Formats: sequence, structure tokens, C-alpha cells
Amino acid sequence: MKSLKPILATAKEGNNRQAVVTELYPEDESTLLSMREEEKLAKEVYLAMDEQWNQQVFRNIANSEQSHMDTLLRKINSFGLSDPVLPRRGEFYSDDLQTLYRDLVTKGKQSYIDSLEVGATVEDIDIYDFMMAIEATNNLALKTSYEKLLEGSKNHLRTFIGLLQQQGRTYHPQRISQELFEAIIDA
Repeated sequence: MKSLKPILATAKEGNNRQAVVTELYPEDESTLLSMREEEKLAKEVYLAMDEQWNQQVFRNIANSEQSHMDTLLRKINSFGLSDPVLPRRGEFYSDDLQTLYRDLVTKGKQSYIDSLEVGATVEDIDIYDFMMAIEATNNLALKTSYEKLLEGSKNHLRTFIGLLQQQGRTYHPQRISQELFEAIIDA
């Protein structure tokens, strides 16, 4: 049985603030913090791709990723947690994300097509991780936020796939199934 970590969060209803006790499992806390850092990775990969290729698509999606980061930060703050995001670009607490960031940026700088494949890969990873987070939590506030962010990642994936198709290229999903990938692209 999962142990609960009661968190006192503030809910705002109109101009009145009320204290609400929300239960947060340790697994939920860990996932929330890692998803925030993963969204930082996405944003910063896209900023690096924009600097390299000067393409509006990377600026637009980086801005959207900042919105994703802001959504997750509001959740982090509502649960009284510490934000894991380091202030310097390209730096992560997670060694895995640090390595992934370096690998993605290196690949994306090789060619414009590679940068689009990197974008698709980032969204492929995000979709998979959001789906796992949704499935793993019973916390309605987290589930609702993750579902909203999942839809944004699907839109980003469709954008990158469309641009790759314009270049005569195909993308093969790395984390999500081919069936889910096709359903997202065809939606």
C-alpha cells in the first residue's frame, strides 16, 4: 500500500483563499518533479535548435514548453515542493536528462532534418512519460494537468512530423507504439 504524504495546499475560489488538504504519494512527487525538469529539457533543446537553424517552429514550441513548465511549477508550488529546475540553460539535476540533452543537441545541430527528428523524439518521450504519469496517479489535480500537457505534446509531435514529411522523411517512434503514433498523427 502506498504511503500518503498530506500536503496543505491553498485553493482560490474568487477572492477567497481556503486551505485544502491534498494527498500526494511520494511517487507522485517524484514524477511531478521529473516532468518539470523534462519540460525544461524540451524547451532548451528547442532554443538550441532555433539558434542553430533560425526556424520559427522552434521558437513557437519553446514558448509552449515554457507554458508547460509554468503549469508544472504551479503544481509544485501548490504542494509546497522545491523546484528541481536549475537556472542555467542546459544544466539538469538528472544525469539521464543531462546526457539526453547533450545527445539531442549534438544530433540536432548536424542538419535541419536532424533537428526536426530531435523535435519528434522529444515529443515522443514526453507523450510516453505523460501517459505513464497519468496511469500511475490517482491525484486528480495532477492527472488533469498531465492530460492537458499530453495534448500539447501530441500537437507538437504532429507539427514535427508534418515538417519531416515535407522534407520527404519519416519518423519511427522510439517510446510510444507505432499504433499510438499513427493515431496521434491521423487525429
